[in-house]
Amino acid sequence: MESIELRIENNIESQKRGTLFFPDTFNNFGSSEAIRKALQRLEEKGFITRIAQGIYVRPIISEYIGEVLPSAEEVAKIIAKRDRVKIVPTGVYALNALGLSPQVPLNLVYLTDGAPRIIKVGKRTIKFKKTTPKNLLAKGDISSLVIQALREIGIDKITVDEEKKIIAILKKEDRTNLLHDIQLAPVWIKKIMQKAL
Repeated sequence: MESIELRIENNIESQKRGTLFFPDTFNNFGSSEAIRKALQRLEEKGFITRIAQGIYVRPIISEYIGEVLPSAEEVAKIIAKRDRVKIVPTGVYALNALGLSPQVPLNLVYLTDGAPRIIKVGKRTIKFKKTTPKNLLAKGDISSLVIQALREIGIDKITVDEEKKIIAILKKEDRTNLLHDIQLAPVWIKKIMQKAL
């Protein structure tokens, strides 16, 4: 009978490096207490790295920089996938993701239909803020980012240059998604988005 630790180790080894996993990934291997202890031992052995409370990875090893850990963005996406919730980046992060701001935020804020919580990943923080379903109805990745980025900039603060950039970015969005998402935006954002059509 293989130990739980060995079964977990073999399972992790069969997946590609950089894959994130949680204790409940291994629920069918034993009790949650036994799984937690096995993961703790694997971490002490240096086989896996704990990157946040209850989130582990077998890091990618780069010959130049050594261990490469997943980004806070990747962690947020995998949590959303596990919890089957929607998330939408907001604020400075939305601006950065669209290339409108060089500032990489230390704190990522996502709107979600899941439970609100804060997760620390290294020096960065991921905050999931509960929001109304309407704020998560956007279908397009680009257009939902644009709506949040424009909210962050503000109605009277957008420059001609920023508006031009946003319109150019929106032209890459799937037209059906764009038409859908325009209907969800506040009036002033709607006017800007319509210029991309």
